[in-house]
Amino acid sequence: MHLRRILRTVSALVMGLAFLVTVSPAPAATAHTGAASASAARVLRYDASRAAEFRSVVDQAAQVWNASVTNVRLVAGTPADFVVLADNGWPRARVTSLGRGTIWMGREATAQGYYPLRIATHEIGHILGLPDRRTGRCTDLMSGSSAPVSCTNANPSSAERSEVNANFAGSTPLVQFDKLYVDRPAPAPAR
Repeated sequence: MHLRRILRTVSALVMGLAFLVTVSPAPAATAHTGAASASAARVLRYDASRAAEFRSVVDQAAQVWNASVTNVRLVAGTPADFVVLADNGWPRARVTSLGRGTIWMGREATAQGYYPLRIATHEIGHILGLPDRRTGRCTDLMSGSSAPVSCTNANPSSAERSEVNANFAGSTPLVQFDKLYVDRPAPAPAR
């Protein structure tokens, strides 16, 4: 009789705990911390396996974006949302939809002295929904080649960071889909 009462008490405790576990909200769902918002970020996989000598630069550029925005996270892996290739042309990106497309890390720009990390971060910016903006300012990542060759800033401006976060929160990106973005410097005016 005493054993039966102990078993009923233990059974009631286990059932009560099971009930509490199933109806209690998860801590991350109620917390308003960076960890909770990071778990809500959209994850984009990229494949830089064919980026040749630019592979580590692409990984660094992904980390720049990961440190700069909260609504999207870039991770190397396949199947990829976007692919990064190396070729001898000018750097460019074709964005097929937000977060998807192809980037070419063209050697022509690095041969002219442009900073590879800035190039990679800029081209990923297109994939994240940013168009070219030829402001000529080194502080604007999307000014691209309109900034001087000496510009080594690979970080997006606060406006660019905000725009990417808004894009991945449901805003309509300003980038045009199925357009090839080639950031070749404007030719010098004829004399």
